[in-house]
Amino acid sequence: MHILVTNDDGPPSSHSSPYIHCLVKHLQDAGHTVSVCVPNTQRSWIGKAHMIGQTLKPSYYTPSSNIHGEDTEGTTHHLPSTAADADEWVLIDGTPASCVQIGLYHFFQDKGPIDLVISGPNYGRNTTSVFALSSGTLGAALEAAVCRKKAIALSFAFFSRNHDPVIIEAACRHGIRVIEALYKQWPTDDSTDLYSVNVPLVEGVEQHKTLWADMLQNYWKEGSCFQEIEGQAGDADEEEARIRQGEIDNGSAAQESKGHKHKHFKWAPRMADVYKSVEESGPGNDGRIIRDGNTSITPMKANFAISHPERAAREFEFESPSPALPLRHNTGQDSERPDADAFQAIIAYEDSYVQPLIVSALHAVFPLALVKLITDVSTADNVSLAKLLSSPESRVLQITPYESIDFEFAAENTKSSLINSYVIRKALIRKHYLSTTVEHWVAKNPDSPLKQHVKRSESFEVDYAEFLEDSLVEAFDLRESMDRNAEIDESESSKREWWILKPGMSDRGQGIRLFSTMDELQDIFDGWEADRPDSDDEDNEPQDQETQNEDGDYITTSHLRHFVAQPYIHPPLLFDNRKFHIRTYVLCTGSLKIHVYKHMLALFAAKAYSAPWQSPDDIESFLTNTCLQDSPNENSVRRFWDLPLPETQLSGIFDQICSVTGEIFEAAARAMPVHFQTLPNAFEVFGLDFMVDEGGNTWLLEVNAFPDFKQTGGDLSQIVEGFWRGVMRNGVAKFFGVDVARSEDEGDMVLVRDVDLGRR
Repeated sequence: MHILVTNDDGPPSSHSSPYIHCLVKHLQDAGHTVSVCVPNTQRSWIGKAHMIGQTLKPSYYTPSSNIHGEDTEGTTHHLPSTAADADEWVLIDGTPASCVQIGLYHFFQDKGPIDLVISGPNYGRNTTSVFALSSGTLGAALEAAVCRKKAIALSFAFFSRNHDPVIIEAACRHGIRVIEALYKQWPTDDSTDLYSVNVPLVEGVEQHKTLWADMLQNYWKEGSCFQEIEGQAGDADEEEARIRQGEIDNGSAAQESKGHKHKHFKWAPRMADVYKSVEESGPGNDGRIIRDGNTSITPMKANFAISHPERAAREFEFESPSPALPLRHNTGQDSERPDADAFQAIIAYEDSYVQPLIVSALHAVFPLALVKLITDVSTADNVSLAKLLSSPESRVLQITPYESIDFEFAAENTKSSLINSYVIRKALIRKHYLSTTVEHWVAKNPDSPLKQHVKRSESFEVDYAEFLEDSLVEAFDLRESMDRNAEIDESESSKREWWILKPGMSDRGQGIRLFSTMDELQDIFDGWEADRPDSDDEDNEPQDQETQNEDGDYITTSHLRHFVAQPYIHPPLLFDNRKFHIRTYVLCTGSLKIHVYKHMLALFAAKAYSAPWQSPDDIESFLTNTCLQDSPNENSVRRFWDLPLPETQLSGIFDQICSVTGEIFEAAARAMPVHFQTLPNAFEVFGLDFMVDEGGNTWLLEVNAFPDFKQTGGDLSQIVEGFWRGVMRNGVAKFFGVDVARSEDEGDMVLVRDVDLGRR
């Protein structure tokens, strides 16, 4: 095809335009006819400007045979060559947008119609709105788009000014591959006018991902992007004028002070603002994709609108997408049309990590015209939906902390209001209730998988340490085990049956201890008793008190009332000699469907594993909750499917998890209906933790409501966003009856149980 190349960096220069010559050569080597019209000098940050009233003059440039290094500058002539085989570039003393107009209509007609305009490769990234709104590279592509030409703005994001020719060559090859694929797939419905493509200059870029991207909306912070320079630093004419003014003023400082102080201003933008906004953003935007070393593609209309925000963070397909996966285009016309399926979404999750991921997932699944997003809601008090909605009949999604959910409104509007939590679910999320749930269900269903995958717990209540022994009267198995252990000498403590103690209402690993005898258990409670604050205030209820033990974990005294004790799982399956558990994200919808998200996590203990009798107090060796670690990293949080196990074993573990998950939720709904009450117009996400023993058997440890997604870590945040996309499709879209576009990750949300509880 015939391609017009322009840029905002000017002709080849190792200092300001080091990439264009290499790109042109690769385009020609790929068989394309290439015409080049660029500014005669650096024109960055000029946007889509034209110089009105100025007569633009061309010059003619013959590039050097060298495309890298210092000797890249060619020769420039005021008149075009008369040679028949001359392949000169045209340089214009104007803007990038003007170069497009002149290149399209005033030169190169002898080569035939221009099929595509490429603006770039820009010397640096053009990600986020702060860069894009001023970019001469995007300005030239926009000019081509308003001329009804296909246009692509190409930018090379460098992380070092060491311009390695090998990396530049790879970036050019990859950029051309992306350009050719985009040209072949160009939408025919006018939904896209141009693309902004950013390629990172990193090793192996051709093997890295190429992702559709949203454009990060960011802003300059307080203060100016210009640096003041004293006026006397001006040129000769200004200096003469200053001196003459001084003669007139007779050097009077007082008179000078009455007017403006003469000064110059140097363009000095605060790039730290831009980079900080990228670091604080969620995944799926162009800034984050480039930061991670991947290539970003942002489809745009010629009005700065993102034409397909629902595709952000999806991987780009170099071949045309299958017609079995249609895309719902959000054109300008569609965005103005009211949609009967439209609903309002109140998303105020009060978690800076997961909030942007939920919003990104919402936009990825639903077209912009379908959702009115509300995020600026204070959740300090209960959110009143009736006051927020335009009318009581409005369809509304509410995703907020449990305490802020308007349960009353949801109960009154079961067909139009969807909330993100059930009212009562302690049959699952309280450890002592979970123990009872399993016990009741297994008693009625002795063949239940819960019998083989949940350790039977002993639950008990303790008000004060001195009454511990009395509280264990009915804990027959635990007492017998501790009595047997007491008869075994400490030197042979490996022969004891060890137990793990968990406060029934705690989370984040608080208060968990190991013990094997009554004396050891008594010491634990005596220690907590000693740490309780003294109080003579009878109105100060125990549940309002908080104590911190010497290990640093805070435990409220209400946690020290209900307890469960479980047989300790030993030996566990280890990797790198460290213990781990599997975090599984689960979605429950209505009354009642249970989905397991396939992309699970393996969360590792901070230290090498040691058996309980070796170091029972070293929680960092046996406790795998990453909340207790300073910051989860690649060594503490890994993808489950990347663990070094045979595929058959990984699949076997996943099958066990799916079976147990479906069973435990049905057990809670049927055996403990008072303590697990589903709602037809609610969904809830849970985090289930599983442990795998050395023999490959999987054990359910606990069920968490409103799980701490931050445990996933920044590097794997796409797992969390992918899960929330599944929530939007399976929980939100199905409730509102919205037919959303199919996607390749639909199979990641596995339906493991469909329980008809008869609640409509």
